Amino acid sequence: MKQIIQAALSAGKEIMKIYETDFDIEYKEDESPLTTADQRSDEIIKNALRTHYPNIPVLSEEGSHITYEQRKEWRQFWLVDPIDGTKEFIKKNGEFTVNIARIRNGKPVQGVVYAPALDILYVADEDKGAYKVEGVLSRENVHAEALPIEKRDDRTVKVVASRSHMSDETKAFIDELEVKYENVETLSAGSSLKLCLVAEGKADYYPRYAPTMEWDTGAGQAIVELSGGKVEVANDQKPLEYNKENLRNPWFLAYR
Repeated sequence: MKQIIQAALSAGKEIMKIYETDFDIEYKEDESPLTTADQRSDEIIKNALRTHYPNIPVLSEEGSHITYEQRKEWRQFWLVDPIDGTKEFIKKNGEFTVNIARIRNGKPVQGVVYAPALDILYVADEDKGAYKVEGVLSRENVHAEALPIEKRDDRTVKVVASRSHMSDETKAFIDELEVKYENVETLSAGSSLKLCLVAEGKADYYPRYAPTMEWDTGAGQAIVELSGGKVEVANDQKPLEYNKENLRNPWFLAYR
């Protein structure tokens, strides 16, 4: 995991340099925002992965033009979101992440989620489990814990929802929980931090009944699943799969 973690940290350092400036914002064809930080992070991560793993292809949000014909035979690849939560980055609320996942046969088997503004790192490996590490860049009071950290309280159910994408279906899911349970708390978070809250045990459910792409979820799914949680297609018991012809995810539910 060392090279993957270092790639995420290096990207995070560059992102923070730009974060502290009055950066320009462009818009892609789908009207999603793009900043210089997205582009620099993408370059740093791709260069690192191609240097250390030259035989493993890379699929990044910023390189999503790769056709299915090119990637359908991939047995494993790196799945990268150079900044997950660009809207949070633009708002400067700190809740954005760098996401790197190794996908093997359609399944996330390693994942790194790094929140540079918070200096919090989540890592997961199929052989070593999942961990949260705080204070990585400062190297002061570095604290690492195996996930999950918090145990479930049977008296209260906690649901994490997106700051930017609270759909009617998500509201309906929360309403159903309020019928079943005495106490239902709703938490808010940006980017892959929502999945990480489930991995930590700080949230019981994360219903995502709104659009996402594979690079939005690969690393976070690895963190959740390798901490003992589940990330499943909504109203199904099948985990999210990767390297689909259409890179858009179905609606899903993460829980523990």
